[in-house]
Amino acid sequence: MTSSTLEPRTATGMAERRAAVEAAAHRIRRHALFMGEVQGQGYVGQALGAADILATVYTDQLRFRPEDPEWEDRDRFLLSTGHYAIGLYAALAEAGIIPVEELETYGSDGSRLPMSGMSTYTPGMEISGGSLGHGLTVAVGLALGLRYRGNAARVVNFLSDGELDEGSTWEAAMGAAHHRLGRLTAVVDINALQADGATAGVLRTEPVTDKWAACGWRVFRVDGNDVGALLEAFDAAGSGSAVTDDGEGAPAVVLCDTKVGRGVPLLEQREKAHFMRIEEHEWAICNEQLEAGWAARQEASQAKGQEEKA
Repeated sequence: MTSSTLEPRTATGMAERRAAVEAAAHRIRRHALFMGEVQGQGYVGQALGAADILATVYTDQLRFRPEDPEWEDRDRFLLSTGHYAIGLYAALAEAGIIPVEELETYGSDGSRLPMSGMSTYTPGMEISGGSLGHGLTVAVGLALGLRYRGNAARVVNFLSDGELDEGSTWEAAMGAAHHRLGRLTAVVDINALQADGATAGVLRTEPVTDKWAACGWRVFRVDGNDVGALLEAFDAAGSGSAVTDDGEGAPAVVLCDTKVGRGVPLLEQREKAHFMRIEEHEWAICNEQLEAGWAARQEASQAKGQEEKA
């Protein structure tokens, strides 16, 4: 979205918005598989699982100018989980901030697209990631700074469920509520998996909805692979009704339950899915499954539309 107005959403209906985001999410998944094949490995599963979230944010929610990534009034998207960079690169390419052709350099020497996100290298990458637990603290400081400067830009911080193990995340959550940072939205990818195994087995974070609410946040929990649900949640999270003219209000968090490898059954079923090594012969299978699934969804959608018109 490149509008300079303070309302990022257009006048189009929900059906049109959903169709646009779903198409963008498919292209993001396609880009992620392409980059993964370039390296033969990577955090492909996370990129596939988070594609619907990234597409919703970049296609429908954020204000930005592709030709000017440093535009002062842009909304800020902070990728706290630096290892999800492959997914964000795909979204940045879809948004026109980086050339699609540049994705071929992913992870290569001298590339602007390193395997872990680095703000010094990549246009549109607001912070460097890697060591988890810092993103929300940076987002709080950024949101405060924008308020003091009279800038009404929105700050969106993407976290993982494993990142909720970090105490600094909860300190930042309390700080955001204390300072009434109503233009701050946290997004948590709850894929139930982290480097050491199942999230519930490493450190149980449930009931996570209650914990965010107890910290003073407005909480929305949705299926993170359901674009319609994501649109409704992000609309509500950014609603002006909860924020005063000076930007004060309760911050919002969108908790997104996702599936690692979403859209590619071969990868959805893979047991060790945090960092995937995909065999050379499997890439063709992954791409075929992705395209077959998308074609089936499009066919079903068209059939439903014809039924509704009948």
